[in-house]
Amino acid sequence: MNSSPSSTTTAHRDLFDQSALSDLAQRLVEAAKRAGADAADAVAVRGVSQGVEVRDGRVEESERSEGDDVGLRVLVGQRQAVVSTNDVSGDAVTKLAERAVAMARVAPDDKYVGLADPALLARDFPDLDLLDPEVPTTAELERRALAAEAAALAVKGVTKSGGASASAGIGGMVLVTSTGFHGSYLRSSQGISATAISGEGTGMERDYDFTSAPHGADLLSPDVVGRSAGERTVARYNPRKVETCKVPVVFDPRVAGSLVGHVVGAINGASIARKTSFLKDKLGQQLFAKNIRIIDDPLRKRGLRSQTFDAEGVAVKRIALVDEGVLTTWLLDCATARELGLTTTGHAHRGVSSSPSPGPYNLHLEPGTPSPAELISDIKQGFYVTDLIGSGVNGVTGDYSRGASGFWIEKGEITYPVSEVTIAGHLFEIFKSMQPANNLEFRYGINAPTVRIEGLTLGGR
Repeated sequence: MNSSPSSTTTAHRDLFDQSALSDLAQRLVEAAKRAGADAADAVAVRGVSQGVEVRDGRVEESERSEGDDVGLRVLVGQRQAVVSTNDVSGDAVTKLAERAVAMARVAPDDKYVGLADPALLARDFPDLDLLDPEVPTTAELERRALAAEAAALAVKGVTKSGGASASAGIGGMVLVTSTGFHGSYLRSSQGISATAISGEGTGMERDYDFTSAPHGADLLSPDVVGRSAGERTVARYNPRKVETCKVPVVFDPRVAGSLVGHVVGAINGASIARKTSFLKDKLGQQLFAKNIRIIDDPLRKRGLRSQTFDAEGVAVKRIALVDEGVLTTWLLDCATARELGLTTTGHAHRGVSSSPSPGPYNLHLEPGTPSPAELISDIKQGFYVTDLIGSGVNGVTGDYSRGASGFWIEKGEITYPVSEVTIAGHLFEIFKSMQPANNLEFRYGINAPTVRIEGLTLGGR
């Protein structure tokens, strides 16, 4: 149902107003202290989303969801409990706090739990321009999805639509702690995606493309998304098999970010504390070539994962996780930092029903100097990866094995499509030989340019 302009504006203004959530979080913390907690923090999370899916020129599904949830963490001595609810009517706040304190009193001792040191709490909250004041209507989302699908179907060689979608949402968090921190943020999100199919029967191939950003103005147009999905699909048609061999492998930017993800997964403080990471003894060591830098930047304007404080209220900052090829840090929240005898890096994340745990923000691998064409120009035979399948990466040992599809490289040129192969190696060797191109774009939560890796094993027929 479409709202009138005036009622839509009022509804959006209400969504942008977090004062009621802030009051609620404050009341929860105060109730926890009255109930006997030594310390407490409360998070209130707002989630609003709407989405439209189309296929063959018709709307298949249109949905909207909206809700506020709250979570309370209480500490009694070195014991901790977390409770959550979306019902705060009547005396629910007092009951929730009392229940949390009762749970904490019977929880096991944990010498690493506790709120953040007040000296580390964020005091400055720069405007990161994360909220688009123009929330698209359902009719606009339909238009975007239909336009993306039409553009995909217009590509010669596309035989049918795999569907298209458009979405918009608002997400936000309020955090209040008994040590005096009070912070909040709101972030909008919009997206468009399209999937196209070429061929018939068992010879069908499919591919997709998408765009997402906090602001609608930063999205690729529906026509560009749809045309890209169609062109990617047609390029994959009639793939060949290849023999098992050891060749250079080049990762398309769409999948190159996964290599950054493996680095970051292995330096998560929780894995380091449990000694379940193959990088557990590698802090301060040279793992990459000197030109490699991997950056985590929570303060990037209009970033998909930007925010000014972490889930414990700690100030965040731009940091080079890998600098000149050297691993410089772990990703830490307060508990894992205490366990490792270090200081939190401001990487705590949490939902309403969980205690904090470490995680990254906006990640990127800094670009190199060669163009993608120059990066592959001397490859006599190699593989250009456009899609990865499965998650065969062992974070404990560093062994790497993934199903893949893409294109064969011959004499420095991308030639015919290839499918049903496996690429395998070890992450130490992958990190050591990583060569980035110069085509970095900020489109995802993890961004990387085209990346070349030497001597991976390609498992074919």
